[in-house]
Amino acid sequence: MRLNKYIALCGVSSRRKADELIAQGKVTVNGFAVNTMGTDIDAESDTVCVDGLMISPEKDHVYIMLNKPAGYISACTDDRGRKTVLDLVKDAGSRVFPVGRLDYDTEGLLLLTSDGDFAYRCTHPKHEIGKKYLAFIEGELDEKDVSMLRDGVIIEGRRTSGAKVEITEKKTNSATLYMTIHEGRNRQIKKMFESIGCIVTYLKRVSIGNLGLGDLKAGKWRYLNENDFMLLGVSAER
Repeated sequence: MRLNKYIALCGVSSRRKADELIAQGKVTVNGFAVNTMGTDIDAESDTVCVDGLMISPEKDHVYIMLNKPAGYISACTDDRGRKTVLDLVKDAGSRVFPVGRLDYDTEGLLLLTSDGDFAYRCTHPKHEIGKKYLAFIEGELDEKDVSMLRDGVIIEGRRTSGAKVEITEKKTNSATLYMTIHEGRNRQIKKMFESIGCIVTYLKRVSIGNLGLGDLKAGKWRYLNENDFMLLGVSAER
């Protein structure tokens, strides 16, 4: 089995994050540091440690949806001492990690799980699961700008995939809109608007696939149910 997949099965992180842990030299196999991508292990006999702690596959995975408030980072730990989303799900009964990320000041729907493969299926662009956001924008937004967003814009040297844009209110120098993207690049929506001269003043993720927040209040969470998985279009390994 690939080492990154094994780490994901153990509920430590997604496969992509596992690759980062490996590259950082935080993973050992049978006491020896491994920093080579694509390393294979024997899941039955090899001993794998992350940050010095031995890991083993989770027997029963956990799947959670959280209405993240602003002021929390989407990470398991923070070297600056800021609050993380794990502080909001302490009573979940299992070790979990965020599926993707929401910025520190961004609110809304965030999934957490102990299932690395589930996280991979939810976040990899090839699966094209839409993430829909409510955004308040400052700046002049004309039809040319909207067309650019819908076609994809260049940020950090790479073109984004096209976005779905639904304007609900437009004023001279501001707008309220919904925007749906299929990628998860760092601060992507904010950077997309920056590329056309606008600033995002408020951002909230309202749905992933067809799964919405419903009446889940800010700072609260619940376990996913069978209908939720259908709305996501992503199966779970339970």
